[in-house]
Amino acid sequence: MDDLGKGGALADGRTARITGEEALAMHAEGRPGKLEIRLTKPLVTPRDLSLAYSPGVAEPCLHIHRDQSLAYDYTSKGNFVAVVSNGTAVLGLGNLGALASKPVMEGKVALFKRFADVDGMDLCIDTEDADAFVNAVRYLGPSFGGINLEDIKAPECFVIEQRLREMMDIPVFHDDQHGTAIVAAAGLINAAHLTGRDLKETRLVINGAGAASIACAELLRAMGMVPQNIIMCDTKGVLWRGRTEGMNQWKSAHAVETRARSLTQALEGADVFFGLSVKGAVTQEMVRAMADKPIIFAMANPDPEITPEEAKQARPDCIIATGRSDYPNQVNNVLGFPFIFRGALDVRASTINDAMKIAAARALALLAREDVPEEVGSAGAGASLRYGPEYIIPNAFDPRLISRVPVAVARAAMDSGVARKPITDLPRYARSLAGRLDATANALELITERVRANPQRVVFAEGEEEKVIRAAIAFRNAGYGTPVLVGREDRIQATVAALGIPLPAGIEISNARVSTRNRDYAEWLYARRQREGFLLRDCQRLVNQDRVVFAACIVAQGDADAMVTGVTRSYAATLEGVRTVIDPAPGTVLFGLTLMLARRSGTVLVADTAIHERPDAATLAEIATRAAAAARRLGHEPRVAFLSFSTFGDPKGSIPGNVREAVRLLDTRGVDFEYDGEMGADVALDPALRAAVYPFCRLTGPANVLIMPGLHAAHILTKAVPRLTSAQTIGPLLMGLSAPVQIVGMEAGVNQILDIACLAAHAAIPR
Repeated sequence: MDDLGKGGALADGRTARITGEEALAMHAEGRPGKLEIRLTKPLVTPRDLSLAYSPGVAEPCLHIHRDQSLAYDYTSKGNFVAVVSNGTAVLGLGNLGALASKPVMEGKVALFKRFADVDGMDLCIDTEDADAFVNAVRYLGPSFGGINLEDIKAPECFVIEQRLREMMDIPVFHDDQHGTAIVAAAGLINAAHLTGRDLKETRLVINGAGAASIACAELLRAMGMVPQNIIMCDTKGVLWRGRTEGMNQWKSAHAVETRARSLTQALEGADVFFGLSVKGAVTQEMVRAMADKPIIFAMANPDPEITPEEAKQARPDCIIATGRSDYPNQVNNVLGFPFIFRGALDVRASTINDAMKIAAARALALLAREDVPEEVGSAGAGASLRYGPEYIIPNAFDPRLISRVPVAVARAAMDSGVARKPITDLPRYARSLAGRLDATANALELITERVRANPQRVVFAEGEEEKVIRAAIAFRNAGYGTPVLVGREDRIQATVAALGIPLPAGIEISNARVSTRNRDYAEWLYARRQREGFLLRDCQRLVNQDRVVFAACIVAQGDADAMVTGVTRSYAATLEGVRTVIDPAPGTVLFGLTLMLARRSGTVLVADTAIHERPDAATLAEIATRAAAAARRLGHEPRVAFLSFSTFGDPKGSIPGNVREAVRLLDTRGVDFEYDGEMGADVALDPALRAAVYPFCRLTGPANVLIMPGLHAAHILTKAVPRLTSAQTIGPLLMGLSAPVQIVGMEAGVNQILDIACLAAHAAIPR
């Protein structure tokens, strides 16, 4: 039931085991924490400073003083959410206090940005007194467009949210309550649809009487469920009308007339079970006593009230959802809060009301009924992502969420009269949302899910290196498959001992000198290279002494699925070793593809960044075609720009001639993507400049695939930009080999090695 990073797909059960050391290293690496502030305007010259601060800043101040709504036009208020906690109910860890909650609040801010492009700030308030907490938050309205309350224990969370909603004219939303309720309601809508139930006649039992449970009951009542048909239980049994023990005003509001006094009795004949309690609270006998086609939402984390295997064994006709990402139907808050705030902020809503919550739930339910995009469906963790009992809740990385849920929320806000800036063209708004996020992040998440669902054997060629060992351990812990470390076992074990971390079971070590496959590899390599000047003893020496060659032989001979290498020698030298063993795939061109991920402009793919020093026109055309295909696999509609120092013939030179010929070759092939050239990088990336000076250019937006005229320019670009800007790079990814092999740079860190190993594993999965 929790959002990612709170027991979800990033830190959950069998799917992504991480060590405490890895988590601490991630948070401490570089600039500590997960957040920083970035400027949105240039502040370089004295004039820039004068406009941004004194005296220029006086003008927007005076305008806002006259009309406070202008704060949304002149400041960041309209896209800014405060994530506020006092740390009294952190994750499943209990009352850790305000300061210890800060990593979680930073994580929540990161999820807002990652999934809905909502900016945020974490505010950890050091008090457990509800009055003091309310007084600290109530005056923050001028700075923020919304307040997301987080990890506050019940019953104080009810008091705090209610009072702040009454006092403030911006949305106040306690995600631990309403986020869970909205996503669970979406799943229930579809489960009821599949089992032929009417919510007005459905009997629901909820185990747990905390914040999320009460929010679920209240939202489902608002959706039409009959209050008498909802039985809630806590640790003392059923909340029945007249009970006094362990009751409070919030529990009493959900007490009903019933003879049932225990969870077992309540579940007899029940249609639906919602569990927001503890592991093992529900037995198979209880499930057997439920109505036909029972609906079970066992949402306790990390372990559900009853596992899907146990529930299915007891009742094969049941539909079950959990809070875990390694089972179908994950109730995950990240499906809700980012998109709900996105829609609320965009219409400047004064609150988030029941109508908006119900709209979000229905939008999620309807999305799950649509055909799933191929890139999402292929990452279904072994489950069929097709509407049915195993798929009633959308995948958290479905790229359509950003354009569906906020639109529904915005429409509901307008219809219910709480929108202060109505949107007149909702289809246009949906299109703008679709372009707001970079598709690459979703695509990479789906790649990791697919690898977890299809684990691979990946060879780590430099297995004695400390960072390679760490990456291999992380690979195993992440559930990507079996790492094979190439090296001497005594050296590897000594390094592991020095690190103070055990080598997990399932990691293999392969030493060329003692491998039983050594002779087979040498003879196979000799047969492959004997007419190219290689003697048998040359091949034996290479297999025995060159770890890159030995590792490549393991993959080439089918003893492993993929390979990652490169940390101890240059890219070119490493590639030479790989090419000794593995050829390019027939009919393809070998090239390097680098992904450049910029914070504001999104992902740009650059090719060729590894192989061809001066590619001819035919090679450039082939590289462009294959790079465009890679862009599509990452969720982008390719717009390919052939770069040069020349733009459409000015100035002239020999290199632009090759580029122009490559464009002409594509003209004859009738390819299905946008392309043009030759052009300078500024023209490729700036549509306004292009429209003003070169209106005939065929690109309809900023180029997202840059085809370089030569390796020199490619290296200059991809080596300089990350060091001059905040852009991140992935690659060069080796494209076109006949086996899944990737090469990292010598400077690569543990996370880079892990990411590239995952991409190599993904390439090994049969299509």
